Amino acid sequence: MDSATLVTLVTIVVSAFTILFGTMVPALVEGKAVLKALDGMIRQPEVADQLRATLLIAMALLESTAIYVLLICLVLIFANPLAMRLF
Repeated sequence: MDSATLVTLVTIVVSAFTILFGTMVPALVEGKAVLKALDGMIRQPEVADQLRATLLIAMALLESTAIYVLLICLVLIFANPLAMRLF
């Protein structure tokens, strides 16, 4: 197997694991955040508006990590900087 094929294969495998764990972890944390926010809203309904606003900001920040992971994976697959050094 030549070095270009090896770099491409390793890049695809690493990108697959990265997208798997990079989207799974934020999804689990988002679920926990929603669970805790709903629990807080049930216990103290008078602060539900504040919890909702905080939850939306937290969800946006958590989702941005998954988007960054997707961006890095797309760069590795389609614009791999290591592949240009081998050709």
